[in-house]
Amino acid sequence: MSTEELIKRLPNDIGGMPADPIVQVEHALEPWEKRCHALADVIDFHKILSTEEKRRGVEALGSEVIGKLSYYERWIVAFANIFFQKGILTPTELAQKMAEVEAREIG
Repeated sequence: MSTEELIKRLPNDIGGMPADPIVQVEHALEPWEKRCHALADVIDFHKILSTEEKRRGVEALGSEVIGKLSYYERWIVAFANIFFQKGILTPTELAQKMAEVEAREIG
């Protein structure tokens, strides 16, 4: 692929590129994946983020990160980054909340 094509393609634009076959497997969502999807629905319902912002947030992760994260992991990282940029949430606040949740799970 030429440099020009690489620059024009977004990280998740992989159509037409050589790759292994996609193996589709039905699986039950993990509880955290269900919560992530519910969070996305709430964010959308309250117009906190638009669909376009969510898409751009995932694309902004870059192809290397996108390739290493699962579908819902991409969503979570993108949401956090956008919330940080908009001043809705700080990294410290997120870390504190994550510690609270972890303590509940352990205790």
